[in-house]
Amino acid sequence: MNALIVSPLLIPLATLVATLLARRAPALVKALSLAGAVALTAAGLALVWFAAQGHILATQAGDWAAPYGITLVVDRLSAVMVAITGIVGLATLVFALAHDDDPARCRDFHPLVHGLLVGVCGAFITGDVFNLYVWFEVLLVGSFALLVLGGGKRRLSGTVVYVVLNLVATMMFLLAAGMLYGATGSLNMALLARAFAAGEVPITAHAAVVLMLTAFSIKAALFPVFGWLPASYHVAWTPVSALFAGLLTKVGVYALIRIVTLFWPDAGVAHEVLLWVACATMLIGVLGAAAQTEVRRILSFHIVSQVGYMILGLALATPLALAGAVFYLIHHIVVKANLFFIGGIAARLTGSERLAAMGGLYARAPWLALLFAIPALSLAGIPPLSGFWAKFLLVKASLETSAWIAAAVALVTGIFTLLSMSKIWNEAFLKPHPAGREGERSAAGLQPAVWAVSVLAAMTVLIGLAAGPVMDYAVAAAEQLSTPLGYIDAVIRAGGR
Repeated sequence: MNALIVSPLLIPLATLVATLLARRAPALVKALSLAGAVALTAAGLALVWFAAQGHILATQAGDWAAPYGITLVVDRLSAVMVAITGIVGLATLVFALAHDDDPARCRDFHPLVHGLLVGVCGAFITGDVFNLYVWFEVLLVGSFALLVLGGGKRRLSGTVVYVVLNLVATMMFLLAAGMLYGATGSLNMALLARAFAAGEVPITAHAAVVLMLTAFSIKAALFPVFGWLPASYHVAWTPVSALFAGLLTKVGVYALIRIVTLFWPDAGVAHEVLLWVACATMLIGVLGAAAQTEVRRILSFHIVSQVGYMILGLALATPLALAGAVFYLIHHIVVKANLFFIGGIAARLTGSERLAAMGGLYARAPWLALLFAIPALSLAGIPPLSGFWAKFLLVKASLETSAWIAAAVALVTGIFTLLSMSKIWNEAFLKPHPAGREGERSAAGLQPAVWAVSVLAAMTVLIGLAAGPVMDYAVAAAEQLSTPLGYIDAVIRAGGR
């Protein structure tokens, strides 16, 4: 069992090493990279299966007891996040097979992706605040390199913004971790949760948590510290921006959910602040999207907006609201990565991602129109797709707690999201290409990208049509988050104290 718990770390790490050793053989690099992504997905699905039985898996690295050892914990939420990470990582690697015209970029891309996946999976399964910081650093190093991959002034400019604000958040997180350790003598999440619940921590520990949550808010791109995301994601190579869109802000959201539910499950003031931040994030993000004229800029602002829905579930803090947040995470990672993939295909076929310079895609590639419509309508919350059920849970939870403004903002944001998707549809698909036939580009070599997009679109439909099992899983995950005693007991049995 311990081998399964550590597999989300060992598999991408081993793949990283293997792809580096095979750098002189591009075909072998691709084969090893795809095999590693498949193995990570399989490990994630196995963890989901075990977690669905009600088990919380925990282990101490080297049998060192907490607070000295490295704690790894897998519950329902972390298991499904690892599985979705594997799926999106695999889809990204398959999609990149259609865009690897630069051998040097391809050579660097595969090991960097697996380095990023190590950090993402580590953040999801760690049970220790300091190691959460370490895994954030690992994924940030990989993301910095991936963002600038391929060079160019535009990418360098976007990378600078990304690096500066994320480094600020990282320094805040490190300072908070130091304060927390100084106040409590431990950074083990389970032991800290037990101390917070018993009221055995000084006021400085609560100040450290505030600072930590601020750092995570920056990484999750919450209002008002979201500007780094739309300034950077749209400049990256398409497979990179899609991977970022699916995963990176969700690590920040996951950290917020984990820390709040463990340390401050009943902190009314914190939840009230998060509620207003969530509403502002939803509304400002979608309004920012309405003002954009490039496909990936529009989609980048929608990432901000949709993160607000996830934080709404955390802010309301009821089991139903937390279930909605978990369901939203599952749905959004798939949908948002897919929309960035489709935006990349559309830009390749039309020669631009500026809406004014695009057009004619419905007549030329009706299959792409269908593949775009599925995640676009899901993002807006149109039934029976996955996004409808996620928003339904959150709006229902808002109404049950008399959070009328939050419910109204969530519904209005959904309407504006649909309008933004309609703008892309009208400009890129329905209107003729402004340059006529001369503006069209070849679709040669796009087959792997189409496979990746089609599988993710099918997942969106499947989650929507078979929402019952996913909803049951999300509700059970929310119950674990609402009652962290099981998490604490699992860590203690694994060697805590």
